[in-house]
Amino acid sequence: MISFARFMKLALYCPDCGYYEKEDDNLGRGGDFYTSVSVGPLFGELLAFQFAEWLARLPGERLQLVEAGAHNGRLASDILRWLQRWRPEVFNQVEYVLCEPSEKRRGWQQRTLADYTNRVRWVEMDLAQIASQFTGVIFSNELLDAMPARRLGWNKQRREWFEWGVMIDGEGFSWTRIELSQSDRSETSIDQQFTKLPRELLEVLPDDFTTEINPAAEAWWQAAARTLRRGWLITLDYGLKADGFFAPHRSAGTLRAYRGHQLCEDLLAMPGDQDLTGHVNFSVIQRAGETEGLRPEMYSSQADFFARIMKQYWPEVEREGIWTSQRSREFQTLIHPEHLGRAFQVLVQSR
Repeated sequence: MISFARFMKLALYCPDCGYYEKEDDNLGRGGDFYTSVSVGPLFGELLAFQFAEWLARLPGERLQLVEAGAHNGRLASDILRWLQRWRPEVFNQVEYVLCEPSEKRRGWQQRTLADYTNRVRWVEMDLAQIASQFTGVIFSNELLDAMPARRLGWNKQRREWFEWGVMIDGEGFSWTRIELSQSDRSETSIDQQFTKLPRELLEVLPDDFTTEINPAAEAWWQAAARTLRRGWLITLDYGLKADGFFAPHRSAGTLRAYRGHQLCEDLLAMPGDQDLTGHVNFSVIQRAGETEGLRPEMYSSQADFFARIMKQYWPEVEREGIWTSQRSREFQTLIHPEHLGRAFQVLVQSR
């Protein structure tokens, strides 16, 4: 018997059979799910424009763009290509750092970024293990939602939380209950994840109401904040504020499995062959950054975030005549509420 967090970590990141270790082309039309990166290069170009605007506020500094969770390096390539063409002064000044503990994924990224070896550096560890500090921008796209989450259930009769664990059941797996330790029941590990749940809410929670906490995501953000000497910390991801996790239609939690662009109901089926993802609790993540002294800059939908960037970018687009029908389609996909615009949230903090 193991916790679901342990199961999720093995299913996604096992060096031999983990989902994210098996292939570098599981994104987009031919893969299992779409990301903003797989929509096309405009996603990276818009981020590059914003990053260049931010970095211009740090004259005379030795600057870094630090990407965590770069998968096959495509987003890095899109960003660097745009900077090289349209902001050569930034391109020549900035060092692009990829934090990647996986040897296999580093190999994918190195092949994708072969043309930029003089501008790219790899750090073979997670940000949580890095003692040095960066000046510039630290960012991730769809990283925190894939960090192993703890799945909790509510025992209405006993008025306490338990943890959903995983056990072997014949040739497959099934759920089992794990009693939480006293420390796990404390405010620091559960109640703080939801900013102290009101008594009235607990009174009406149905038996077996299920949700998640993600101490790994919180710890990662806090560690990233510590490594930021000066600049911006940004993530784009599926997520909610804390109270959204207790909406009636989320009584089974936010964890989902995807394979072949289809939602799979069984989280425990086909470990290593389907993606597992859960919504980010942005209330917790934001508080983690503030604990490390970061200032709030923005929390918005992806649609609002890119609309603001495009408002600044459009005069340059018109002047250079670089807008195309393909870019229009990509932009619509990134901001349309029925595509990626509403599902993704953007959190920006700074020091």
